[in-house]
This record gives sequence, structure tokens and C-alpha cells, in this order.
Amino acid sequence: MNAQKSFIIGVAGGTGSGKTTVSQRIREAVGPARIAYIQHDSYYYDSSHLSPEERAQKNYDHPESLDTPLLVEHLIQLRNGTSIEVPVYDFAHHERSDQVITIQSERIILVEGILIFSEKTLREQMDMRIFVDTDADLRFIRRMKRDIAERGRTLESVTDQYMSTVRPMHLEFVEPSKRYANIIVPEGYNPVAMDMIVSRINELLTPEN
Repeated sequence: MNAQKSFIIGVAGGTGSGKTTVSQRIREAVGPARIAYIQHDSYYYDSSHLSPEERAQKNYDHPESLDTPLLVEHLIQLRNGTSIEVPVYDFAHHERSDQVITIQSERIILVEGILIFSEKTLREQMDMRIFVDTDADLRFIRRMKRDIAERGRTLESVTDQYMSTVRPMHLEFVEPSKRYANIIVPEGYNPVAMDMIVSRINELLTPEN
């Protein structure tokens, strides 16, 4: 890591909006080795002390379910050129693993998450804020497919969670946070918007910057 100050980019949006796709496009275009990539989802609080029933009932779409203070601390460390140890979260069992992932500081730090703009202390760490804006029906279908295929969920459990917590929390926290975005990318992936974002990042990576 050189002495230049890191530039922190946040990518937010509702569940299934295409945040990860946008983040992957940025990393592919700029080069993964030049970007420190962090997902807010890694910072869920451990729920291993709760019973399986209590874990299933917990609201994982509320800001208080995430250890945002730790993420803020980690971003400050990365900006100062220090590596961090990111928690590894087990979504199937709602608990933190004993493993951690070491992330080295880079010129560009990319943070992705549903609620990263809703938390003032976290939002203020970001130099560029990108909101991925996608229709609710598309977001629900994408979330349903992901949770069933990757997290061992049933269709009924995904639907129940969406109606009881995901949708209400989106309306209360995620959608209002869109006003803090510098750039809004429609429908998950937009080549024009992506070209503009990547061009700006590449400018930041030139030696004179």
C-alpha cells in the first residue's frame, strides 16, 4: 500500500437488486488485486447462543443485526494502510465461523451491503456512494432463487421472511437511504453508468492522483 489515501466506494441497494453484480463488474474492470472488497453481510452478529427457533425468528434486515461499529473501525484501519480480519458468517446456521479473512489495504476500498447508507457513521466513511435501484418483483425473485440454491431455504420460509421483515425493512431503511447516493444505477447493471464509474476509479489509480 502506498502513502496515498484510500478511496472508499459504497454499493447499496435492496435485496436482489444486483449490488454484487455491480461490485463484480467494478472489480473485473479495475482489477481485483487493486481493490479491497468487503461485504456488510460478513458482519452479522453471531446468533449461536440462540435456539434454532429464535434464530429463525430474528430480524436480519434491521440495522441492529449487523456489527456496523466493527466495519467502521475496519474501514478506518484500511484507510490508514492497515490490514483487517473480516469475520466469516454462516448463513445456513446464523452464526460466525471461527475463520476470518485477511484483507489488505488498497488504493480503492469497495464496500457492499443493503444497509450501508442507512448508518450515518458508516456512510460518512465513503467517498463515493452507488445505489443499485431495481424493481421489487425482480429483487424478490432473485432473492428467492439465491436463498433456496445457496442457503438451503424453503420457498415458504423465504416468502414468510420477505413479507415479515425484508419488505418492511426495505421500506423503512433501504429505500430512504437512496437519497444519500451520488450515483444511481438502474436495473442492477447499466453499461453507461458502469463505464462512468470505472472511468472515475481508473482516474484515481493514476500515479498523479
